[in-house]
Amino acid sequence: MLFNSFTFLVFFIIVFLIYWFPLKNKTKIQNIFILLVSYVFYAWWDWRFLILIILSTLVDYFVGQRLNIEKESNKRKWLLAISVLFNLGLLCYFKYSNFFIDNWVAAWQSIGIQSNVTSLNIILPVGISFYTFQTMSYTIDVYRKELKPTSSILKFAAFVSFFPQLVAGPIERASHLLPQFSKKRTFDYKFATSGLYLIIWGLFKKIVIADTCATYVNTIFDNYENLNALSLLLGAIYFAFQIYGDFSGYSDIAIGLSRLLGFDLKQNFNKPYFSRNIAEFWRRWHISLSTWFRDYLYIPLGGSKGSNVLKIRNVFVIFLVSGFWHGANWTFVFWGLLNAFYFLPLLLLNSNRKYLDTIQVGFSKKGIVTFFNIGTTFLLVTLAWVFFRANTITDAFGYLKRLVVNLDFSFQYLAIERYNFEALLLLLFFILVEWFSRDYEHPFTGRYKKVFVSLIIFLIIVLGVFSEHSNFIYFQF
Repeated sequence: MLFNSFTFLVFFIIVFLIYWFPLKNKTKIQNIFILLVSYVFYAWWDWRFLILIILSTLVDYFVGQRLNIEKESNKRKWLLAISVLFNLGLLCYFKYSNFFIDNWVAAWQSIGIQSNVTSLNIILPVGISFYTFQTMSYTIDVYRKELKPTSSILKFAAFVSFFPQLVAGPIERASHLLPQFSKKRTFDYKFATSGLYLIIWGLFKKIVIADTCATYVNTIFDNYENLNALSLLLGAIYFAFQIYGDFSGYSDIAIGLSRLLGFDLKQNFNKPYFSRNIAEFWRRWHISLSTWFRDYLYIPLGGSKGSNVLKIRNVFVIFLVSGFWHGANWTFVFWGLLNAFYFLPLLLLNSNRKYLDTIQVGFSKKGIVTFFNIGTTFLLVTLAWVFFRANTITDAFGYLKRLVVNLDFSFQYLAIERYNFEALLLLLFFILVEWFSRDYEHPFTGRYKKVFVSLIIFLIIVLGVFSEHSNFIYFQF
């Protein structure tokens, strides 16, 4: 059930009406209702995978209860290990089994030995990378005694399966979202309106920006061997905006839907393409995952403390794991490795925390430097996205090679696509809107917000790519 589908629209309207009218001021019954509709929402893809969510919920709930009682250090460690190994075990089996099998077979074949091991017929459950990390953070926080476990399995189950952010985040911390299931929720018009604005802006990002770019991205990447440098450069740029519009659009819709139900989710994207270096980019991109790896992997490894050797090790570990989290393909691993190389000089020169302020630009030398830094960072990120999008490492390097070798900047690809100029103008419009609203969570602010809302809705209707099969990219992760 996709956010950008008519089916979901009907589903959410029914949920909203029941939630705020017959169930108004009945917090416990509202929680039961949220749990049930969340399971219906997830079962829409494949009801069999509900078993995995229920098992993960039960394991982590009971581990959390035992951690609260157990005082002996070794037993607490074993309890934590049960939670981590169970969740990572689910993730590894469904997501990485065939990756390891295929590479095992390939390794033996490279030395002339044939293997009879074959790939497994495994379907990847939607959202498994997200809800496993969400439940693991709960047990880790309880183990660290930074969070008191909930005694209500209903609230915990609703927290794990909360449908707006179930399949593609944001990855919520229990310390932030779980207590909201205990509070009485009243309808706040201003809060709900801000949620509605986020939904509209998220839909624009997804079905106008991302899905329009996808048309060009798919064709360019599938035919890169026959295209010139301009076409390949456009393909990389289009993909940069496709993945941003697609994923941040989902996050905006998820946050907006949650607000309509009286819940507050954390911001997941903060205008990342206006970052002035790679470190700032990773503070602005997929914030819930970046902070998860920071708090539960990077800092426990020592973070940026210790010798340069340890710093380098920690950077490569965090980015390689992040790459591998995204998918069972060497392209994702190389993408993570490349970002580690980008980040490392900033860390060693103590520049990784340089840009913590908001972006202020004027007609000055500093303003020119800022725009140069933003452009350079965007170029580095866009080149790395080629590995993220390519089907294989060979394709990625082949793509970049033709981008450098075939320096033909004629409008080869533009000439065969009817709406390519319009797409470029659309991206320019999007960039300008993002820039002038960079200090706000959505662009619908100020004196003329109603006019601008109407314009965006009009563009969604006229330019939107409406399809029941237009999946969000991060559903596969």
